[in-house]
Amino acid sequence: MTTHLQVGEVFNDFALPNHQGELMQLSEFTQPNLLDRKLGFLDGYPLIVVFYRGFFCPRDRQQFSQLVQLQPELAVNYCQLVTISTDPPLVQAAFRAGLGAQWTFLADEKRELINQINILDVTEGEYADRAQPYTFVLRPNLTVHKIYNGWFFVGRPTLEELRIDLRTIMQTNSNYSYEDYNTPEVKQIRIPQQEWANGTPLLGANGLPVRRGIVRSFDFKTGNGVIAPLDTEEDIFFNFTAIPGEGYRTVNPGTKVEFEVVTGKFSLSARNVQIQN
Repeated sequence: MTTHLQVGEVFNDFALPNHQGELMQLSEFTQPNLLDRKLGFLDGYPLIVVFYRGFFCPRDRQQFSQLVQLQPELAVNYCQLVTISTDPPLVQAAFRAGLGAQWTFLADEKRELINQINILDVTEGEYADRAQPYTFVLRPNLTVHKIYNGWFFVGRPTLEELRIDLRTIMQTNSNYSYEDYNTPEVKQIRIPQQEWANGTPLLGANGLPVRRGIVRSFDFKTGNGVIAPLDTEEDIFFNFTAIPGEGYRTVNPGTKVEFEVVTGKFSLSARNVQIQN
C-alpha cells in the first residue's frame, strides 16, 4: 500500500496525543505567532511531518539523528517538525529524550490516521501494524508541498532537500522580505532601536495618548507581552522593542508601567513602555 495523498491536496487536520499525553491539533504547528498576527502577517509557517516505524528501527534512528542536527535551524527559521508513530506517549518520550530531540512526537496508537492516509505496514517482522516511513512537507494551510516515500532509506529526504522545500514555501509568505518589515505600520509595533538612540523620550511628546498599567504577562522566549491598563479591561500588546533601550529588553509580570498607546490595523499596542518607580 502507498499513500493516496498527492501534492496539492490538503492534509487532514487531525488531533493526536503528544509525547506528554496532551492532545494536539496539527494546525497548531503552522499558525502565525502572536507578533505576526499583530503585524498583519497571517500566513503561518511550513511543517514537516515524519511517519516512522518506531524506536526499534535503525533506519528511523539514523533519520532522526539527522533531524536532530536540523532542529537548531528550525528554532530560528520558525518552521516546525512533528514525528508520528504507533508507539504510546511514554515510549515516545523515552525515545525522544535518548535522541536529544526537542520537537513534538505524536502517538497514533489506534492507527486511525495511518489507515486514513493508507500507509499501514502489514509486512513488518518485528512489531505488527506500524506506519510506513513517509515524510510530508506541508504548507501553512496544510496543503501537501512534497512527499517522500522512505521505504528504502535513500528515499528519505536529506537535510538539504528539506531546506530547499522550506525555503520554497517561505518565499511565498507576506513577511519574507526586508521591505515587508520596513513599513510605518510594522515599525509602530516592532520598533527600530534607532527610535531610542538618543535616550528615553518623554511620554506623550509625540502626541500619542499615555496610559498606566501592570504587565500581565511577558514571554521571555518570544519577547512579547501584555499590559493590563488601569483604566480599562482591554489588554494591550507590546513587543520588547517597545521598551526604550538597546539589546534584548525584558520586564517581569506584575511590573507597573507607563506607556504610549498606538492604534494599529488590528488592535491597540503599547510603545515607549517605561517602568514606574
